[in-house]
Order: sequence, then structure tokens, then C-alpha cells
Amino acid sequence: MAAKRKAAVNPHRLMQLGTGFWVSRAFLSAVELGLFTRLATGPLHEEALRKALGLHQRSARDFFDALVAMGVLKRRRGLYTNAPDAELFLDRNKPTYIGGILEMMAARLYGFWGALTEGLRTGQPQNESKHGADLFGTLYADAERLRGFLSAMTGISLGAARAMARKFPWKKYRTFCDVGGAQGAVGVQLALAHRHLTGSEFDLPPVRPIYEEYVRRFGLERRLSFTAGDFFRDPLPTADVLIMGHILHDWDLQQKQLLLSKAYAALPKNGALIVYEAMIDNDRSQNLPGLLMSLNMLIETPGGFDFTIRDCRQWMKAAGFRRAQAVALPGPDTMVIGYR
Repeated sequence: MAAKRKAAVNPHRLMQLGTGFWVSRAFLSAVELGLFTRLATGPLHEEALRKALGLHQRSARDFFDALVAMGVLKRRRGLYTNAPDAELFLDRNKPTYIGGILEMMAARLYGFWGALTEGLRTGQPQNESKHGADLFGTLYADAERLRGFLSAMTGISLGAARAMARKFPWKKYRTFCDVGGAQGAVGVQLALAHRHLTGSEFDLPPVRPIYEEYVRRFGLERRLSFTAGDFFRDPLPTADVLIMGHILHDWDLQQKQLLLSKAYAALPKNGALIVYEAMIDNDRSQNLPGLLMSLNMLIETPGGFDFTIRDCRQWMKAAGFRRAQAVALPGPDTMVIGYR
């Protein structure tokens, strides 16, 4: 019997990992330039697209064709168009736009991640705080930066919000409050999907005008309201369902446990808490986006980290919740539902 031949080992996969930033930087530049928004108005030839974006002729063709090779553009008979997902999610004029988070990655995080090695050695954030600034203080002090940050949170939450509207038993509940809900994407999606629901958002005062503007775009101002407050200093509002999306990972373990305890105290009997994040799989070997998001918390925060589904369920039970159920959401996200 012939010996089984071993598969050939080559460095291709390793080179792909090492040059992966080429792909992300080219894609993020396209988002920054508004390329997908421009093509949403109609197909363009190379020269017309180059002029519309204000690009030098030297590398424009390579840039556009690299985006074709990535699958985010299509080219037929010399005309460039958006791929279907780019058309839906990367046109700034559509309510489905998720590019806010990508714009933030391009403008802020891409540069900060260049210092990841230093962060791994020191355990210290590598963002604005390296120069004495506070991340959230800096973001919330400047209206335009805050608007960009809140738009980024819409981008990262929109898919989860739509799935949450389908996968949670909303017929059993009447009210909800999104704690730290940013621009209001989750509340809007829930209200659009379930006409019987009324909701609110609990966030810092500077968020109010941006939230209210976003809600008015959908005609939901009679059903969705804003309550100003600080979730560490103030009691959480009472509602049938509380939601914390991409909130817990910003904080250290003690702060995470405090927020879960405050949610438990605010809920009525038979109420529910929904926590959704890019939770790491329990084996810590599959959900790469969740693991990388935890590294991003190293870059961005003094003590934040992402966590496994098992961690979240255990913390909820320690806070008093009688049951904690995990439900998969699109992409890397999972929601864990704690029932009071």
C-alpha cells in the first residue's frame, strides 16, 4: 500500500495574512472617497470616475480594478458599478448605510493599530489617550466627531438590530430602553418592525439632538424618546426590556458587573436584558472578529475587553437573572438574553 503523501506546505496563507492591510486600506479609501455613493447614481467609465473623485491618473485604474478583484465593484464593457452589497450598504444617501464605522476605522483606528505591538507590551491604550486625552471625553466634546462616532455605531449595529427584531419575542413586551444606544439605529429598527412597541434611549446629553434627528428621518418621534443620563452615575430607566449593545466590552470586569446589576435592578419582574456583542466563542478559537475586537479594546480603552458567550451568561446569573439564553445574530454578533 502506497504511503499517504503529505499536502505541500507553502507560504501563501502567511503572506495573505501579512499583506491583509493592503486590502483593508484600499477598501477604506474607497469608502472615505465616497466612491460607492458616487456609483450609486449610475455607472461610470474609468476617466469619469477618476475625475468625479478627484484622483490622480497614475494609479486610479489599479485602484478601481483592485476593488473589482475584491468583489465590491463590477466592471462590464469598461463601466464600473457597485456590487449589490456595496450598493445597499455603502451609499451614504441610503438609510441602510453602514459606512460610518468604516469611516471611523479609516480616520482613527487604522493609524492607532500601527501601535498594537506597543499596546501588547505595555497593556496601555494606543489612541488619543497616549497624549493625555480621554477617548469618550474627546468624542463627546466635539459635535462633528460625536456625530461621526454615533454614525459608526449605527454601522456596526444595523444588521444585529434587524435580526434582533425577528429573533426576540417582542409580542410579549410593550416597552424597551436602549442603554447607550448612540444614534438610535436599534430603537428605530425595533419600532419599524413592531408597531405595538414604544421605546427610549438612555445616553449622555450631547447625544440627544443627533438621536432625535435620526428618529425624525423615520417618522418615529411619537414612539421613540430620549432620556439623558450617565449609566454609571444614574439609575437605569425602567422598561420591559433593556438593551446593551457593544457597551460592556468598553469596560473592565468590575464595571461590566456593575452595569449588569443596575440593569437587573431596573427591570420589572419577567423583564429581560439583551446584551449583544461580537462575543468570542467559548473555545476561543473560531470567532476571529470577536477576538480582534477585544484587541481593539486594548487600543481604545484602559480596561475594556471582549468576552465569551459563557462569560456573559455567568455574569448575568451572578447578577440575579434566573435564565440567560444565547441567540446567534448575523456576522460575528451574539445576543445573550437575561430573564429576570
